[in-house]
Amino acid sequence: MCKLNIFDKLSFLLVFIGSVNWGIIGLFDLNLVTVISLNSSLIERIIYILILFAAVDLVIVLFRCNLIIDDN
Repeated sequence: MCKLNIFDKLSFLLVFIGSVNWGIIGLFDLNLVTVISLNSSLIERIIYILILFAAVDLVIVLFRCNLIIDDN
C-alpha cells in the first residue's frame, strides 16, 4: 500500500479536470479552461502548466508506489 500526500491527491484532481476538459473540447468544441480563466491567456497558461506538473507527479507516484508491473 502506498501512502499519498496532499500534492498527489491534488494531482489526481487536476489531471481528472484536464481530461474532462479535453473530453468536452472533443464533444462540444468548448474549452472550459478558457471559460474559467475569463479569456486571460496568462491564467490559462498557468492552469495548463499546473495540469502538466500534476501529470508528471502522477508518473512519479507510479514509480514510488511500485505500480509499474515488472515481469522479470
